[in-house]
Amino acid sequence: MADESKKTLSRVRVDHVGSLLRPQRLIEAFLRRGQGKIGDDELKRVQDEAIREVIGNQETHGLPVVNDGEFRRVTFQDSFSEAVGGFAGLKNTVQSQIGRADPGAPAQPDALRGRSGVNRRLALVRNNILEEYLFARSIASKPVKITLLSPDRVSQRFAYEKSSSVYSGMDEFMDDVVAIERRMIEQLVEAGCRYIQIDAPSYTAYLDPRLRREMEERGEDPEANLARSIKADNAVIAGFPEVTFAVHICRGNRPGGERREGSYDAIAERLFQSFNHDRFLLEYDSKRAGGFEPLRFVPGGKVAVLGLVTTKEGRLETLDDLKRRIEAASRFLTLDQLALSPQCGFSGGAGYHMMSEEEQWRKIDRIVEVAAAVWGE
Repeated sequence: MADESKKTLSRVRVDHVGSLLRPQRLIEAFLRRGQGKIGDDELKRVQDEAIREVIGNQETHGLPVVNDGEFRRVTFQDSFSEAVGGFAGLKNTVQSQIGRADPGAPAQPDALRGRSGVNRRLALVRNNILEEYLFARSIASKPVKITLLSPDRVSQRFAYEKSSSVYSGMDEFMDDVVAIERRMIEQLVEAGCRYIQIDAPSYTAYLDPRLRREMEERGEDPEANLARSIKADNAVIAGFPEVTFAVHICRGNRPGGERREGSYDAIAERLFQSFNHDRFLLEYDSKRAGGFEPLRFVPGGKVAVLGLVTTKEGRLETLDDLKRRIEAASRFLTLDQLALSPQCGFSGGAGYHMMSEEEQWRKIDRIVEVAAAVWGE
């Protein structure tokens, strides 16, 4: 694969957030591994086979940047939780992800309520995202993107009040998170990775009065939390000028709208003006995201990737409607600074299916079609 310049990667008009629907044989392999019926070698064999197929499909469907669909992970959070030792939280399971996708299941608590302490200082045990990149790169003819969990998400899952024997407070904890993620990125860059996406869904917690109130009830200042997280996210990506960095900010993809409410207006100026990332992948598939007015705060030279195509259902958006919404967004940000993507990953975790694989690929085809019509690419 030829090395792509930062200018080219930072301006691609078609993107996807990371996770793609796992095929049934992969879901079954995860389940069987959890039951002890197969070993790690057999699970990896199935993963390798599925990744070869999904990368081939992405290239066939015209995506300019590809990834492994996050097929080695149970959820997107495994990019960090499976790499480090020290967190005492429960592991995600395929069974729990299948349950999340059941529309008849009771509404699950917001992910930020599952806070956990640590049992020792965090340490990098295994750079799993480097392993993901190296295998995907060996297959792909297009640039490969890797996704990594934001320090903000990690911090909001950290029960500092249960961890005082290990960390003096949140600042010390975040210093370790940043150091670990920087080491992971250093190794990725050394291996040739030039596009890294930071998954930061928890920033929308600062929009939601209920979640802000919960922070205050724990004795926290939401504004201080936000400032600490922005500083940490910028520290993670500092000093890698050859890499295109994107940040994905959304509210999840489970139907029902029980997750974080509020438009981007309240934090847009602060985030867009403070973040040093090149691309902002934003949720814009429903009214809960609000209007496009906050895009006026995106600095020149940076790109807002409009998540107009929903991953919450299989209904296919129309060409005309997507073009109309892009035109509406261009009133606040030049067309040259816009791109198009799904609003979130197609699969929040292994076993999490809100549509069929055929419907997923139709949506990807529609995104490519719209980009060709709007930008000629």
